[in-house]
Amino acid sequence: MRARPTANPDNRFAHSTLEYDPGEGPPPSSVMLLEDQSRSILSHNDSPDLGFRWSVNPYRGCVHACAYCYARPTHEYLDLGAGTDFDTKIVYKPRAAELLRGAFDARSWKGELVMFSGVTDCYQPFESRLGLTRACLEVCLEYRNPVAIISKSALVERDIDLLLALSREASAGVNVSLAFSDAGLARALEPWAPSPERRLAVIERMARAGVPVGVMVAPIIPGLNDQQLPEVLRRAREAGATRAGWALLRLPGAVAGVFEERIRAAMPLAADKILHRIRETRGGERLYDSRFHVRQRGVGGYAELIRHLFETTTARLGFQPRADDEPDPTTFRRPPGRGGRRQLSLPILG
Repeated sequence: MRARPTANPDNRFAHSTLEYDPGEGPPPSSVMLLEDQSRSILSHNDSPDLGFRWSVNPYRGCVHACAYCYARPTHEYLDLGAGTDFDTKIVYKPRAAELLRGAFDARSWKGELVMFSGVTDCYQPFESRLGLTRACLEVCLEYRNPVAIISKSALVERDIDLLLALSREASAGVNVSLAFSDAGLARALEPWAPSPERRLAVIERMARAGVPVGVMVAPIIPGLNDQQLPEVLRRAREAGATRAGWALLRLPGAVAGVFEERIRAAMPLAADKILHRIRETRGGERLYDSRFHVRQRGVGGYAELIRHLFETTTARLGFQPRADDEPDPTTFRRPPGRGGRRQLSLPILG
């Protein structure tokens, strides 16, 4: 599946623009922006599978249109579809930074790590115009709150200045999501996302700038890209990634239908083998198992082979081992006059 180039001259008044590589970017047909008037911005996560408890999602839906995206069913709560609606009806939160500042001012906030984003990409194309993620990062810098970012987008390069400041004042890290070394496979399942080469360039630029950067090899699709895992890790390490993670394909709810339709259209001869391998890592009968500790790693011999391949490859390439220690004390500090009572000044006695 190939995209036609988007013909649209840059706005001479814009502070930043996003340039697509050939074959990338959304289709020239219009994508609808919908305003979200949510009154909160921090989402709480209680999954033991994830390394964070709090996330910020300035957007819902994603123009990258990845067939495998586990977040697709969240659009159903908006009375929208999990298929093309998810790709073309993007919901944004215009008050994201204001809401985040309010959350940080609350006495209950203890300065824990905030992930951008736990659901859909916080640097998808509309961010170049709306700037919601950057505004939220500015709030995190103001309060010295630790952050982590996961994204496929090259637009994250725009915010290197903020990320460097955050890494000095608190902590900040970028994880580039990269599941394929083969550009053709990537285009078939991630039609409007940047190419693998472009994402490797993001890793290289982050590393050269001094921003802590890692690679998230996800999703691993049994029978499709599991054999590309060593190559992805090798190229990411050579580009400067120091950390690595992986997750098995997750197909909750309507995602299974979207994914199967896409692979049958893009690779009809291999589709049955891929679906069989996916079921093999889910107990043999199902395409998905939602249990904690299983949904991201799978079960059975084939899942164990993937885990072993990842662990041996990351050790051989010299990636930093995953830290299981207690987190460092938070650097979080409220600016003077924010949150709680302001201290009264004493009169000057003459």
